[in-house]
Amino acid sequence: FVSLQLLTLHTERVYTIREGETLELTCLVTGHPRPQIRWTKTAGSVSDRFQDSSVFNETLHIQKIQRTQGGRYYCKAENGLGSPAIKSIRVDVYYLDDPVVTVHQSIGEAKEQFYYERTVFLRCVANSNPPVRYSWHRGREVLTQGSDKGVEIYEPFFTQGETKILKLKNLRPQDYANYSCIASVRNVCGIPDRSVVFKLTNKTASPSIKLLVEDPIVVNPGQTVSLVCINTGGEPPPILTWVSANDSLPQRSVVNGGTLTLPSITSDEAGIYSCVASNNVGNPAKKSTTIVVRALNRGRFWITPDPYHNDDNIQIGREVKISCQVEATPPEELTFSWLKNGRALRSSERMVITQTDPDISPGTTNLDIIDLKFTDFGTYTCVAALKGGGIPDFSIDVNISSTTVPPNLTVPRGKSPLVAREGDTVELECLVSGKPKPIILWSRADKEAPMPDGSMQMESLDGVLRIVNVSRDMGGSYRCQTSQYNGFNVKPREAMVELIVQYPPTVEPVFMEMRQGLGRPVVMTCRVLRAHPSRVLRFEWLLSNRLLHAGAFDAQKDETEYTIRSLNKEGWGEYTCNIINEAGAGKCTFQVTGKAYPPEFYYDTYSPLWQNRPRVYGFKLQWTQMNPSAVDRIIAYRLGIRQMGQQRWWETEIPVNATPNKGELMTHNLTELIKPESYEIRLTPITRFGEGDSAIRIITYSRNLLLLCSSPGEFHCSFEEEAICMFIQDKNDDFDWTQHSAATRDTKYTPNTGPSADRTGSKQGFYMYIETSRPRKEGDQARLISPFFNVAPKNPYGITNPPAYCFSFFYHMYGKHIGTLNAFLKQKGLTASEAPVWSLSGNQGDRWRQAKVSIHPTSSFQVILEGIRGPGIEGDIAIDDVTLEEGGCRDPPPRVVMPAEDRAV
Repeated sequence: FVSLQLLTLHTERVYTIREGETLELTCLVTGHPRPQIRWTKTAGSVSDRFQDSSVFNETLHIQKIQRTQGGRYYCKAENGLGSPAIKSIRVDVYYLDDPVVTVHQSIGEAKEQFYYERTVFLRCVANSNPPVRYSWHRGREVLTQGSDKGVEIYEPFFTQGETKILKLKNLRPQDYANYSCIASVRNVCGIPDRSVVFKLTNKTASPSIKLLVEDPIVVNPGQTVSLVCINTGGEPPPILTWVSANDSLPQRSVVNGGTLTLPSITSDEAGIYSCVASNNVGNPAKKSTTIVVRALNRGRFWITPDPYHNDDNIQIGREVKISCQVEATPPEELTFSWLKNGRALRSSERMVITQTDPDISPGTTNLDIIDLKFTDFGTYTCVAALKGGGIPDFSIDVNISSTTVPPNLTVPRGKSPLVAREGDTVELECLVSGKPKPIILWSRADKEAPMPDGSMQMESLDGVLRIVNVSRDMGGSYRCQTSQYNGFNVKPREAMVELIVQYPPTVEPVFMEMRQGLGRPVVMTCRVLRAHPSRVLRFEWLLSNRLLHAGAFDAQKDETEYTIRSLNKEGWGEYTCNIINEAGAGKCTFQVTGKAYPPEFYYDTYSPLWQNRPRVYGFKLQWTQMNPSAVDRIIAYRLGIRQMGQQRWWETEIPVNATPNKGELMTHNLTELIKPESYEIRLTPITRFGEGDSAIRIITYSRNLLLLCSSPGEFHCSFEEEAICMFIQDKNDDFDWTQHSAATRDTKYTPNTGPSADRTGSKQGFYMYIETSRPRKEGDQARLISPFFNVAPKNPYGITNPPAYCFSFFYHMYGKHIGTLNAFLKQKGLTASEAPVWSLSGNQGDRWRQAKVSIHPTSSFQVILEGIRGPGIEGDIAIDDVTLEEGGCRDPPPRVVMPAEDRAV
């Protein structure tokens, strides 16, 4: 759990956390109005926010944090006043993975033709943060550099110290053993060490494998394919895995040891499959094979008239070519045959069949008919097949006759321009004539924009382009064009269709709340941003469906106004401005009201816990009024309060004598709140209009409300609680102040000294005193140090320089041996002044007196109360009801009072 204190300067903090644990970062924020909090992974850039979005609350919570979620987190607070406050904290995620040992071997040159020097490298690596340390063991023996002449341990330069390599040179019999590598991050974040064991023998060797399959494997769809991979070497025995070129195996695949089975294979599962064997010795062994799934896919044809004459028509005595294209897998197995009127057709001098054409893409066959005769008219069929069989043949019919003519493209009358309204379904149409009818290609003609399906071009077999839920950005020119496919291979015919999309006016504001006082003018403006057609026909202003004003819209001004000269109660309500064109209406809505804006609670109240008794507490509620001058004068606030978990609200009115200014703090003291209950507070401003908008906050009792870094708007401590308002005892003094009440204090050893009750006269009430009985001796000091107080103004929008504070307390100095009571001011970053800001010595009588002193700190500060023992045991000094208030003291006593003479007891 980490807290970031905003608005204070300090160096960036680093927070470390173990992977898998829960991260909680909390921003502690000051400022008024209450700032909005946003957590981001960058300093505010929209492009790299973590977890897809920003977190808009004070606490960032990440369960089971992962290593990738480490980095710098920023907390940004802003309330619209001044620059945002930004603090960052770097989160370091610690982790340690299991180490992995890999082994590499090298063989030296021959010696005396029978002996080979053999060197082995054991490399250990583990992913970790922070950097890992490694240690090597052989059996139970710890291996260190220099401990064994046959062993070297080193860190290769290129691994930047993250890897330890154990080198065994010229292997000896004792080198065949169990080696363990221990990885450690020295128990950082409680992460234990991790280890791995590798057994080195004289048979240790890298893996080798063999695939018991052909390459490639050509199969028909629906077949079951089994790929078998076996180990042929390696020690330790290698582990076999299968991978595909797509990184993941098909979902239905089954792996059993070295066998991969693909049941009922489909074309989508074709590709390269690899068997990988690894035993951490040397490099993994890998063997691959390709699975080819037979298929005959989309087929197309086109007709090319006589290429030697500039004519698009088919004529007797001229040449005509019929081309047929089919996509096949594998392409080398593709074969073609031609039929005429269902009978096989063989290549001849006048009927020339070519299986491949260098000028045409693969998978294409051509039939050239030379010197076309009347008897050549008929139906020609192109039949595609695969040599391996098992796949049905694919055939395409092409009719050649006297009615076979090139295409012609036109747009039907009344179909361009085509007018539609946003949201309609429209059909763009191009009529294509000719025989056969080709495929029609649609594209945008006026801009480089995609078609409705996201592609740059769409095909249509019937010449119709259908667009569902047409939007304004789909308006424009569309081109329809003949394709060479399934038609004539001639220059494309094309036509244009204009689509006009009408939409109602887009206006602003869509909704606006307008708050105004009675008798004041209200001006409402409705503005047109876009519309099609842009010739807006008319406007109309309504109040709750009652027509107020209507007329023709002035297109040159792009806006219309309606003015209420003097607002009365009948004028409150919902005003609507409709701006209307042929496609519909755009609507501006204005909510005109005299309701006051909600108040804004001031969460940074200085010492809000102003009353702190054993059973009850009081809370100082402070707030400002949002835009107080926007409506009629606020005459009162209705305060509602209820205990959390209860249904009943208690309400009272807080009168307001004068109109509050913007930013002015208003205060109301809540009393007799029961400890330790929480309360829900509802505050509602009231004007002549009636009740305005309410604000709600929760008040929770906590002694911390008086504690750290509080600002002394009004700090009061009567020492009733065990925590004594977070005063602390100075560790460098001689003894401590004691918290006590008169009812429990034993005075039999020191009669005629100390108070008989607390400052209020209660024997049950608590105070602080110094006990001067033995072993205390003359001159011993006891110092009590207050919490830190921020130097902050009561008005958050202004500051006096330097601010003045009134520090006061009650003291009881009764006894013939009374020493000295001092008060010091200690400012942050400065040493305490040697001279006290207040001092008094000697017997002051058996009563409580008040001390007051004005102080002028320039930075955060503490006050110190020091009691010094006098010459004997009848010298107990007591203090109670310490108060710190903003502003100088009224009629303060002298800063330093000279010691008084002892008085008779």
